[in-house]
Amino acid sequence: MISEEWAKLNSKADDERSVATMPHQGVSLGYKKRLDLTLKKCVDMNNEINNKPIRLRFAPSPTGGLHLGGLRTLLYNFLFVKQQGGKLILRIEDTDQKRFVAGAEQYIFECCQWLGINIDESVQHGGEYGPYRQSERKALYQQYVQQLIDGGLAYYAFDTPEELDAMRESFKSVLPHDQIQYDQKTRMKMTNSLTLSADETKKKLDEKTPFVIRIKMPEQEQIVLQDAIRGAVYFDSALLDDKVLIKADGLPTYHFAVVVDDYLMKISHVLRGEEWLPSAGIHVLLWRYLGWEKDM
Repeated sequence: MISEEWAKLNSKADDERSVATMPHQGVSLGYKKRLDLTLKKCVDMNNEINNKPIRLRFAPSPTGGLHLGGLRTLLYNFLFVKQQGGKLILRIEDTDQKRFVAGAEQYIFECCQWLGINIDESVQHGGEYGPYRQSERKALYQQYVQQLIDGGLAYYAFDTPEELDAMRESFKSVLPHDQIQYDQKTRMKMTNSLTLSADETKKKLDEKTPFVIRIKMPEQEQIVLQDAIRGAVYFDSALLDDKVLIKADGLPTYHFAVVVDDYLMKISHVLRGEEWLPSAGIHVLLWRYLGWEKDM
């Protein structure tokens, strides 16, 4: 059962988050139809493009209570796995150490148990594709981000918070506020391994100068995602920023870790909330940059 102490601790936050994610009672029948349609399209997609084992993942972060939106996503994944005779993996995405909440991981497992949802692979259940906690996979992320750096697809950025603030201020007169970001328009004016010489970059690394690693987005490219529900979804690389892949603490961001883990854990389908669709462009690009596009 879900621990009463944890439930009390998170009840207010859960209630606030649930308001935005709970289906309206008046359209419950329509919600069921959408669920049936989603599962059918995922089955059709699997039959059309591959015959590999069905493996889905639910990957929550232990940063607080599990809200209804997360439970809905878990339900989609569980039903599809049950229907197809596949496996459900529970991966703990705990790379955001600043927001980590003690006890949250156990609470996630208690929610699954309370709902009667059986997990096949996880921190608690084991499996051949572990570790299932991202903070324990740091060496794997370092290996693959080095591959990107060596291929000129990612770079070291040594900018201080003050330098980043100055960049945003300097571009206010020439760019709309929502277009000021670390990207192809600004990267060559910053302190990074694209603007520094190889010797200067090595010197900073040797001196332990704090850095992050950013993806180098292509300047003019249309990135395409084939989505089972929406069909082809297009992203303009010129509008995407050079997102951080590895943070200053050495841990990966969500964008990088999710791609590496989905590949190594042989995830066949990704079912998640629509709010994650805008970030899918960078994920598609990372799959390609890492040479895994045919497995996507």
